[in-house]
Amino acid sequence: MSGKAVGYAIGKLMQLTGVILCVPLGIAVYDLETISVAAAMDNPETLGFTLTILICFLFGTVAALICRSQRNEQGIREGYAIVALGWIIFALMGSIPFVFYFIAQAGSLDPGTLILCFTDGFFEIMSGFTTTGSTILTDIEAIPDSLLFWRSLTHWLGGMGIITLALAIFPAMGVSGYSMFRGEIPGPTADRLRPRLAQTAAILWGVYALLSGVETLLLLAGGMPLFDSLCHTFGTMATGGFSTRNGSIGAYNSAYFEWVIIIFMYLAGMNFLLHFNVLRGKWRQAVINREFLFYTGLIVVVTIFFSIMLYGGDLKPTEDAYSQYRHDKAGYEQFSEYVDSEAARYESFHDCVRTSLFQTVAITTTTGYGTGDFDLWPNVGRMTLLMLMFFGGCAGSTGGGIKQVRIMILIKAGWRELRKLTRPKLVAPLRVGKMTIEEEKISNIASFFILFMMLFVVGTLLMTLFVPDFVTAISSTAACINNIGPGLNGVGSIEHYGWIPIPGKWILIACMLLGRLEIFTVLIVFRPSFWK
Repeated sequence: MSGKAVGYAIGKLMQLTGVILCVPLGIAVYDLETISVAAAMDNPETLGFTLTILICFLFGTVAALICRSQRNEQGIREGYAIVALGWIIFALMGSIPFVFYFIAQAGSLDPGTLILCFTDGFFEIMSGFTTTGSTILTDIEAIPDSLLFWRSLTHWLGGMGIITLALAIFPAMGVSGYSMFRGEIPGPTADRLRPRLAQTAAILWGVYALLSGVETLLLLAGGMPLFDSLCHTFGTMATGGFSTRNGSIGAYNSAYFEWVIIIFMYLAGMNFLLHFNVLRGKWRQAVINREFLFYTGLIVVVTIFFSIMLYGGDLKPTEDAYSQYRHDKAGYEQFSEYVDSEAARYESFHDCVRTSLFQTVAITTTTGYGTGDFDLWPNVGRMTLLMLMFFGGCAGSTGGGIKQVRIMILIKAGWRELRKLTRPKLVAPLRVGKMTIEEEKISNIASFFILFMMLFVVGTLLMTLFVPDFVTAISSTAACINNIGPGLNGVGSIEHYGWIPIPGKWILIACMLLGRLEIFTVLIVFRPSFWK
């Protein structure tokens, strides 16, 4: 292991982070009533962004200069170390502006307050970079625009991967590039479009930026303000889910906005290599891609089920819904009025279909946006949404979860084993479309699934120590390890994570990172033998 090779790459990544942070700093300065050095230093947002930029440039430049002599001594170990440590450092640096803001709001510097402010800031930004979308904010609309833009921008950077962006900008980092590329791109495969990884990274980011630009223009055309359009585009294309409104997309009460975001959430859940081929005119690639067909079929089937469920029956009885755990629950009469207002969303069949499709795509792609309170749905609908969290998007998408192709292969492998019980000598290669899956790859996917579910169970057990409701413990862990955002009950679609005790938040932070980097990249770096 070459520590200096890792240090050089981390230094360059810190410099890149410093450059990116200049954008929210500009917004913070623009929002000042009086533009002066004194006013900027008295403002927690400008002070936080300025100090973070200085730290990134100072430490990044020093690390790059000191470690420059061994920058090419990179291998597989160094690549994985750069990804795992890099993501932790991104979140640490990115959280500083939020920490300054939270301390200013608390008005106290006692140790307990400082620990809480740091935990909350780190949670919010880790949730952003990992495209989870879980938030500790209780009143999003009261947060300054610079911080709202920054947390949404972390979505967009983390969706395709800031290290993948760095590979496109700094080709010299590509010595251990495939390990970095493989460690950050979601899914069981990380195919190259071009012989050089820098070219592949540039193509992926190009497609990502193109789709983001189109969505922003469509939202603007519908009357959404530019600031909101950009923030919601970042959340959609990265399948993150941070919104600038307390009521998420439902706050706009616009069918047009919902349909635009449905389309782009669906596109973001696709493999971006497939986007590239389609843009080059190779439409047949989408038609024959079995994972894409499975992904689309799942969305269609679940949407039909939800539409029938919502149109054919009422929401959960008010008494049953009120008995579910919620933090700071309203009085029964007020809650009953709220249930009636939510029921009005499903008066027509079109409303039921649109809401069902929106929520199905939002959860399947792990975006997590909401247009209503799905915690009021019948239990069969709520548990179906919980199940969808584990499916996730396609491999090579910005979505989280286990990934559709892995689910397909696991189902096929299980069916093959059933056939072998009655035909022990059966030789049946496992295929996805025309591609034969190697046994080593099947073993790798099975190992990933077992580890994923083990970590989910362990996370749930630990969360039961810090939350009073078992459904909240299960769904909060599922929502964070699958990078979804909202869960059920105490962390439902209209709830937040701010009330969870500090140890519980750190458990969920670990779940977010493990889910985004797909477990192996993180676990391998924390093995003592890895550093020998």
